Amino acid sequence: MSNAESPAPASAASDLDRLAAALADPAPLNWIITGDSITHGLVHTQGGRSYPEHLHELIRGELERVRDIVLNTAISGNRIVDLLGDWDRRVASWQISAADYADSLRDFVARVRALGAIPVLQTPPAIDTRNAPERARIGEFAHAVREVAASEDVILVDQFSRFAELGAGGVPWGLMNDPFHPSATGHAALALELANVLGIRPEGPRARTHALLEGLVATARVTP
Repeated sequence: MSNAESPAPASAASDLDRLAAALADPAPLNWIITGDSITHGLVHTQGGRSYPEHLHELIRGELERVRDIVLNTAISGNRIVDLLGDWDRRVASWQISAADYADSLRDFVARVRALGAIPVLQTPPAIDTRNAPERARIGEFAHAVREVAASEDVILVDQFSRFAELGAGGVPWGLMNDPFHPSATGHAALALELANVLGIRPEGPRARTHALLEGLVATARVTP
């Protein structure tokens, strides 16, 4: 039996420390962003950048980490069960219970950590449930994400709460292209919250994107 100490269990705090250290190291990183139609970022941005594209600009452009790979593997219509079923390729449905969804997320986190990678969970952004009644349970699933992030000690980006805050407790109209999908400005808000939580804040003469995103969100008419 080895006397060597077992490595400390992964946690959100240790993952953020690992990420900060990795960003300070010139060794190239792979950033995998996956999810459904919101992350896929087609159609509803109407030609504007999606939030993964903003992250690409922040990382490979302004941080000048030109050897990093930022890959968006999201597919419109896919859910967590689809992601797990297509794991080798890409790293369920709303009829499942929030508890089943949470179990799938825990499986997802375990698989990411088994790769030695850092998992980051995001809640879905708040939506107009009155005009998207088929998505009326989205708050339950956002809560499930928060519970998994807490129980598994994973980095959490709470987009649901941020969108609700920007909408003053209601629908952030200026961030939406339809009752469910964020607009280009909505993707700016998603990218900004993700960058802030992960500590991605480029500095220097090339650092323009963060301020641009802040400006887009600040000037959006997010409440009626």
